[in-house]
Amino acid sequence: MQKEVIELFANYNKLTNEAMNDVIKTLSKAEWEKSLGGYFPSVRSLCSHLYTTDFNWMKRFRNLRSFTTLKDAFFDKTYARGEMIFEDMGEYLARRPDLDNRILAFVHELTNADMDSVLKFTDPAGKAQERNAGGHILQYFNHGTHHRGAISVYLEQLGHPNDFASFGKVVK
Repeated sequence: MQKEVIELFANYNKLTNEAMNDVIKTLSKAEWEKSLGGYFPSVRSLCSHLYTTDFNWMKRFRNLRSFTTLKDAFFDKTYARGEMIFEDMGEYLARRPDLDNRILAFVHELTNADMDSVLKFTDPAGKAQERNAGGHILQYFNHGTHHRGAISVYLEQLGHPNDFASFGKVVK
C-alpha cells in the first residue's frame, strides 16, 4: 500500500470531522445526550468512542517504529472501551481538532516502507497480534468512517441535516 492513499484518508478524516463538528456544535445539551437506540446510543457516546479509539490506535502505531508525533506525552494515557471522557460537547469540540492534527502529523511521518512492514501489538483482549501496517492503518480510518456514518444518522434523527461526506471538498 502506498503512503499517498493513507494521506488521502487522513485528510478526509480531518476535514470530515471538522464538517461533522460544525453540525454537532448546533446541538442542544439534550440532543447531544439523547439516547437514540444504537450500540453507542447518543451522539455524545459515539463521539467519545470515536475519539478514544482514534487515540488508542495512535498509541498502537507506536509499536511500528519511533514516530516524533507519537512520542509526545499526550499519548501516555489509555482509554477504556466505552469510556465517556467528555463532560460536555464543548470539551469534545475543543479536543477533537488537536487529535486530528496529531493523526495527520503521524501520517506525514509514515514511509512506504512503514506501510509494508508488520505491526505487532496486543489487542484489548490481551492477545498478541501481527498485521500488515498499511492494512491496519487503512482499517483504522475505515473505523472512523463507519462511526461518522452512525453520527450522521443520529443527526438526521434529531432533525439536523448534514452532508459531511462530500469527497469533492476533501480530495485535491
